[in-house]
Amino acid sequence: MSTEVGSPVAGLTTSLSDVPDPVFSQAMVGPGVAVKPSGGEGDAVAPVAGQVVTLHPHAFVIAASSGGAVLVHLGIDTVKLKGEGFTLHVSTGEAVEAGQKIITWNPTEVESQGYSSICPVVALDAPAESLADLREDTQVLPGDALFNLEG
Repeated sequence: MSTEVGSPVAGLTTSLSDVPDPVFSQAMVGPGVAVKPSGGEGDAVAPVAGQVVTLHPHAFVIAASSGGAVLVHLGIDTVKLKGEGFTLHVSTGEAVEAGQKIITWNPTEVESQGYSSICPVVALDAPAESLADLREDTQVLPGDALFNLEG
């Protein structure tokens, strides 16, 4: 079974190796891609349909209905903002649809505070070979396919 993982934000896709954090750039938590957001305040949306299993102002994990779990991290070191500038629209345990609004945030504001706004989108604990059709160096809109998770 294959799960299409969509982009949580609009922007330019890039390799995880470009993320300025070794946890992501070395794929320690799993393979995936990153999106460099374009524009100011906007919504981060669910990359897959499923259940919200982890929710922080700066990151969330959705267990996909079709199997596997996807982590979206809004910026790097943004945990240090202690939730400031992030508005949550769902709660842990909630069932969500792909494309549903999860968090409103402002990548420009994150950058103005000295943090990277890049968004890793990771298939948690998945083998690298379970990802297909990775889209790198592509402009995407929220919901556009980033990769397929096979499994």
